[in-house]
Amino acid sequence: MLKFYYNPISVNARRVWVALLEKQIAFEPLLLNLDGDQFQDSFREINPLQRVPVVVDDGLRVVESLAILDYLEAKYPSPSLMPGEVDAIAKVRMIEMTTVTELQPATMILTRPLVELDTDAKKLQSAEESVTKVLQFYETLLGQQTYFAGDKFTLAEVVAGTVIPSLPLFGFSLDDYPRLLAWAERLEARDSWQQTTPDFASLAAAIPNIKAILERRC
Repeated sequence: MLKFYYNPISVNARRVWVALLEKQIAFEPLLLNLDGDQFQDSFREINPLQRVPVVVDDGLRVVESLAILDYLEAKYPSPSLMPGEVDAIAKVRMIEMTTVTELQPATMILTRPLVELDTDAKKLQSAEESVTKVLQFYETLLGQQTYFAGDKFTLAEVVAGTVIPSLPLFGFSLDDYPRLLAWAERLEARDSWQQTTPDFASLAAAIPNIKAILERRC
């Protein structure tokens, strides 16, 4: 059975978790607390980068969430989370990469004040501007469609949808983006979202670990 190393507060792990549930892949969940257990030799042998997520399937180890999503789609093609049309594929990839390279790094900076870490005011302003720019782009890209690639739920939802609903924590209102708000509400109604949404107690308990991780990364 596929082994899935994760932590429930990790956005990167959550997108893999969602994909596993959406694709109805049987897996063994292996929890890391990220309280230092990611640095132990036993896990370092599994992932030298010392972070989640990781999947081990039929002896193959795959790290990094986007690589894992591609692997799951190729190994377990049904139900598919990728469209077949060229323009839709391009749109899904745009959403994936923009979320990972623009939106998510900005939220990491914006998280710092929430866990009482000093952050340069210019960096905070730049992060806020980046989030606004991405949200405006996504609102336009979504248009009147149910999902980014049309009527089909895809990896665009899996990747962006595990980040965007958390933005109100940083002071962003999705009311300013009515198409994205309706889209996010559709996602939150799915079983995969409800099963993987971390509860408040888990988030509160994780604050010291989040703080330690951010101190190391930025």
